[in-house]
Amino acid sequence: MSFLNWIWWQLSPSILSRYAMLGACIIITCLSLLSMPYVSWAWAPACIAGLLSLIGAHDLLQNSHAVLRNYPILGHIRYLVETIRPEIRQYLLEADNDALPFSRSQRTLIYARAKGQHSDKPFGTLLDVYENGYEFIGHSSRPMPDSDPDQFRVTIGNEQCKKPYSSSILNISAMSFGSLSANAISALNGGAAQGHFAHDTGEGGISPYHRKFGGDLIWEIGSGYFGCRDKDGNFNPERFAANATNDQIKMIEIKLSQGAKPGHGGILPGAKVTPEIAATREVEEGVDCISPSRHGAFTTPIEMMEFIGQLRELSGGKPVGFKLCVGHPWEFMGIVKAMLKTNIIPDFVVVDGGEGGTGAAPVEFADHIGMPLREGLLFVHNALTGAGLRDKIRIGASGKIVSAFDIARVLALGADWANSARGFMFAIGCIQSRSCHTNKCPTGVATQDQLRQRALVVPDKAERVAGFHKSTVHALAQMLAAAGLDRPEELGPHHIVRRVSATETRLFSQLHYFVGPGEIVDKAPHLSDFYKTSWAMARADSFDALRA
Repeated sequence: MSFLNWIWWQLSPSILSRYAMLGACIIITCLSLLSMPYVSWAWAPACIAGLLSLIGAHDLLQNSHAVLRNYPILGHIRYLVETIRPEIRQYLLEADNDALPFSRSQRTLIYARAKGQHSDKPFGTLLDVYENGYEFIGHSSRPMPDSDPDQFRVTIGNEQCKKPYSSSILNISAMSFGSLSANAISALNGGAAQGHFAHDTGEGGISPYHRKFGGDLIWEIGSGYFGCRDKDGNFNPERFAANATNDQIKMIEIKLSQGAKPGHGGILPGAKVTPEIAATREVEEGVDCISPSRHGAFTTPIEMMEFIGQLRELSGGKPVGFKLCVGHPWEFMGIVKAMLKTNIIPDFVVVDGGEGGTGAAPVEFADHIGMPLREGLLFVHNALTGAGLRDKIRIGASGKIVSAFDIARVLALGADWANSARGFMFAIGCIQSRSCHTNKCPTGVATQDQLRQRALVVPDKAERVAGFHKSTVHALAQMLAAAGLDRPEELGPHHIVRRVSATETRLFSQLHYFVGPGEIVDKAPHLSDFYKTSWAMARADSFDALRA
C-alpha cells in the first residue's frame, strides 16, 4: 500500500466516524486548557473531555474488547445498553403475556393479591382463546355455593406415621437461607404463621429466621445434610433427632433433586458463608459450602426406604417423604419396587418440575434436563396408582404455580396439594430482575447484603405473604364452586380442557393416559408399553436399569 493510499484509508469517512468522539474529546480538552486563564468555568469541560480522552486511549490500547478498540468511547454505549436490556425489555417492550419466565399479567396478579387489592379484570381476557395450548376449566349449570377455603387441607401421613400433618392445599416451596436473605425468610415464615400454611426450609438447614415467627416448617434434607451432619459432611442421627423432634417441624422431606438443576450439586461460595449461614448449615465460616450431587446415606432404593424408616423413627413418627424432579423413569419405578419389598411406605412425594425454580443453574440444566411438571406429576401418580400405593402416599406438586388455575390443573393431574416458590417471592417484593445469584438483588429478597435486605420490611411483607395465600385459595374455592364442586379432591382430569387445534379441544382425561389401581404390578394386558418397559427395567436393589 502506497503512503498516499494509507493516508486516504486513514481519512476515509468510516474511519473518521469511528474515532470522531475520541478526536472531539482531545480537541475540547486542549481548547479548554488553553482558555482556562480567560474563562473561569473552562476547567469543567477540560475535566470531562480529559477523562473521556483517557478512557478512549485505554480503549485503543486494551486487548480484551474488539468493539472498544475499533470504537473508543462510543463502544461503551453498546455495553451500557446491553446491561440495561433486561430492564428495558421487561418494563417497556414485553407484552402482558410474555412469560420470561413469568409474564407481567402473572406478576401483576400476585402483587395485587398480596396487597389485598382487587384482581378483577375488565373488558374480557387478553388471552387468545383459540391458540393451541389454551386451557380452561369447565363450569357447571348447577354451581355450588363457595366452600370455606380455610377447610382446604390435606392430611399427610399413612398408618406408619404417628403424627400426621394437616397441610394447606398451597404452601411455600423450598428456598434456603443463604439463597434468600434473613429478612425474606422471616417474612415468609411470618406469613405462613398468619395464614396457617407450611414453609419448606430448603436444603440449607433451619435458621433462626425460620423459627422467628413459629410458622409450620417442612425440613428439607439435602445431600449436604445441613443441620444434621458430622464434621465430614455425613448424616448424623443425633443431630437430626435434636432438630426433627422440635414441635415447629411438621414434616421431613428428603431432596433427591430439584427442578432448577436436577442431577447437579450446589456450591455456596466461601465469601457468602457468613457466621450465621455457617452456624445454620454447621459448616466452616468463609469456606465453600458444597452440596454433593448424590446422597451418601443410601445408594440403592431399598437403602433409601430404610433411611426413610430411620428418619420417621428419629423424628418421633412425623411424616417423611421425598422430593424429586423426575428423570429416568426406571429409577422411580425402582423406588416403588423398594416400597413394596420393604413395606416401608413414604408419607408423601413432592414432584418438582423441570421448569426451574429460584436456584441459579447452568443453562443446559435449566433448559434441557428434568421432566416438566405435568409429565412428572402424571408419571408419579400413575406409578403409585399402578403399584397399589396411591391411597397411602400423598403427592405435592411444585413448578411455576402462582394462580388458582395453576393449582386446579395439578390437582386434576393427580396432586393432593401445591407448592409455590417464586409466587411467594413476588409476594415479598421480587421484581424478576434475575440477579438472584449475584448477591445484588434490588429488593433485598435474594441477597446477603445487609444494606440491600434492609429494604425488605418484614412485618409488611409477612402480611403480603399471608394475603397472597388467602386470596389465591379463595379464588380456587370460587373456581371449584363454578365447576359444581365442593372440595378440591373432587376435581378430576375430566374437568380441565385444553385446545389442541383451532377447531378442537380435549379433556385432560382424553389427552393423558391414566393407569388403574394395581395395573402395573398385576401386569394388566392393556397397560401401555411405556409403563410395562419402565417397570421391567426397574430394580429395588439398584438405581441402575435392568437391560432387556
